[in-house]
Parts: sequence; structure tokens; C-alpha cells
Amino acid sequence: MNEFTYVFLCFLGASLILQYWLASRQYQHVLKHRSQVPDAFKDKIGLDEHQKAADYTFAKIKLGRVDLLVSAVLLLGWTIGGGLELLDQYWRGLELSSIQTGIGMMISAMLVMSALDLPLAVYSTFVIEKKFGFNKTTVKLFIIDLIKGAALTLVIGTPLLWVVLWIMEISGPLWWLYVWAVWFSFGLIMMWAYPAFIAPLFNKFNPLENEELKTRIENLMKKCGFISNGIFVMDGSRRSSHGNAYFTGLGNNKRIVFYDTLIESLEDEEVEAVLAHELGHFRLNHIRKRMIGMAIMSLAALALLGWLIQQLWFFTGMGTSTQSNYMALMLFMMVQPVFGFFLTPIMAGLSRKHEFQADAYAASHKDASILVRALVKLYKENANTLTPDPVYSNFYDSHPPAPVRIAHLQQQPQPT
Repeated sequence: MNEFTYVFLCFLGASLILQYWLASRQYQHVLKHRSQVPDAFKDKIGLDEHQKAADYTFAKIKLGRVDLLVSAVLLLGWTIGGGLELLDQYWRGLELSSIQTGIGMMISAMLVMSALDLPLAVYSTFVIEKKFGFNKTTVKLFIIDLIKGAALTLVIGTPLLWVVLWIMEISGPLWWLYVWAVWFSFGLIMMWAYPAFIAPLFNKFNPLENEELKTRIENLMKKCGFISNGIFVMDGSRRSSHGNAYFTGLGNNKRIVFYDTLIESLEDEEVEAVLAHELGHFRLNHIRKRMIGMAIMSLAALALLGWLIQQLWFFTGMGTSTQSNYMALMLFMMVQPVFGFFLTPIMAGLSRKHEFQADAYAASHKDASILVRALVKLYKENANTLTPDPVYSNFYDSHPPAPVRIAHLQQQPQPT
């Protein structure tokens, strides 16, 4: 242990205390308002639905507390406790090349970590989600998804990791700049390829058959200047009754995807209003801004790693005895979230700002009351609490809390 070890422990301890405190605030605030529906929603959501949302929130908070503690213990075990060191020594003992050793060590560590996370994932899916009527996943489908995910990790992750470690080995002090270029390019390729080649491995995507709704959507897209490669309905109901809609893809391979649960629960004009909000993100360049922001942050992170990789104290402070490119990369991926956690409210605040702007854009094309109607249905069907703690919400939430968002929409002028 060295000074960096103590800095890391202080940040980890502070983040745990802060997260437990925020969870406690959320729990107490939702509990305080559980017995009464907020005035703005009294004519739209019943008391039983409001209380279901509160109880769902309580269940997720309780599981989240366990997850926090388990994750912290595992992180300490992998780092200061010597777990990565033992795994590294095993792979070194096989006397492979440095790149082969790195790939073997990192892939095996990630697979073991995923296996250790599995019990909480199973509990969340088959206990909490089932209890509140959301889970539609069968055990067979759950296992198939795990196998497919692991296979994708190996098929896609292994070549990428080989390229990254190869660049780190041959490129000198500025390796991090070349790795960033590869990483960013890979991300763009995956954004383009995901809708056509990866998403269909897990879900079925059928063209939207509702001709009236399709015409509405095409007219809205034309008005907003959005070119899509298709409008699809995804069989989200195979796994969950939660509803959603999203854009996916890049360039000419962009798709609009609606969960079948959303199509079934909303009226045509409400689906159109939800899409107008999503188109607002496109027209206001939110997606592009997020991509640029992530590119800058990843470049800064890799530059920092480029410095840390030369510091012996970084390795010894995290429980490893031998400096190597792959160990530096592995340690950084595990340690960075502990320090980066404190940026959460900044990122969440920027996201909420974009959501307000997209709502205003939607209201300029569709009557805001229609989007309000759609949002209330989604809040009800997804059991989202209407009474989040303001401090908790400001720290974490990427979307404005329901009462604030609805009030903002109700203040928007009628579309011209």
C-alpha cells in the first residue's frame, strides 16, 4: 500500500457514503408521499398505481444498497486484495507473448466479473421485476442472452483488445492518441452496425404495420428533416412489459425503433408526440454534442492513462507487482469509475437540459398536452415514482422528475 492506495480508499469510501445517503433520502421522500397522489396527477393516476411505483422504488433501492456493498468488496478484492495479481501470475506462467497474456488475463477477468454479478441480475429479473409484473423473460431466454453476450464479447472484444495492446506495445509515448483514434472509430462502426447486425441477435424487428401511424411518422420526419432507414417495432414484450422508443444507427443506417409494448399502450398521436421529442434531440444536435463530449472525455482519460502507465505507484497502490500495458488498462477501467462518480451530477444536469429542450421542440410540432398524456401513461406503466427526492434527482436523473417535466410542458405555447 502507498499514498495512492489511501487516496483511492478515501474516494471509494466517500462515494459509498454519498450513495447510501442519497438512497436514504430517496427512500424517505418517496415513503413520505406514498399515501397521496400529487395534485397534478390526481385525475390521471390512481392511488394504487402511485403506491405500486413507490414500492417498486423501495425494492430497487434495497437491491441497489446490496449491489453497492458487493461491488465495493469485489473491487477491493480484485485490486488491493490481489485478485488481479493472482490472475496475472497464472497467465504469465503459461509463457505466452505479452499480447496473448494480456488478452487472456483481461478476457478471463471480465468473464469472472460478469459471473460474480450474475446472482444480483437474476434476483432483479426474476424476483423484483416479476413481483411488480414487468418481467416476461424465461429462464431459457435469460441463459440464451447470457451465452450470446459472452460470445459477442469474445468475437468482437478479442480482436479489438489485440489491436489496442499491439498499439500500446509499438507506438511509444503517444500510444494513447492512436488508441483513442481506434477506439473512437470502433465506436462509430458499432453505432452503424448495431441495428443491422447485433440487435437482431437478441430481438425481432418488424416494419411498422399501422399505416395510419406510419404516415403520421413519415410526415413528421419529413417536416423535421430526418432521414431514416426504416420504422421498426421491436418485440420488447419478450423480456419486459416496460415500454420505450429510440433511435439507433448512424448515417444512412439510422432506424426508429418502438417497443411493441409502447405501440400497444399509446394512441397514434401520442406515439407521434413521443417521436417528436426524440426528433428534437436530432434537430438540436444533442446526439452529436454527446458524441463529441464522449470523444473529448475518452481522449482525456487515455491521456491520463498514458501518464499513469509510467508510474510504479499506480500499480503497487492497486495491489499488482508488475508493470504491464494490459494491467494498466485493466486497473484504469476498474478504478476510473470511483473517481468519475463525482462527475455524475454534471452529466445528469446536462442531460436534463437536453430533455427540456427536446420537450420544447416536440411542443412546437405537436400539442404539448398530447405529449403530457403519453408521458403520464409511461410513468404509470413503468411504475416511475412521481415524487423523487429533489437532491437525489438532481444528482442522478438524466430526465427531469415527472412533476417538473409536466409543468414545463404545460407552459409551452401552442404549435404554429
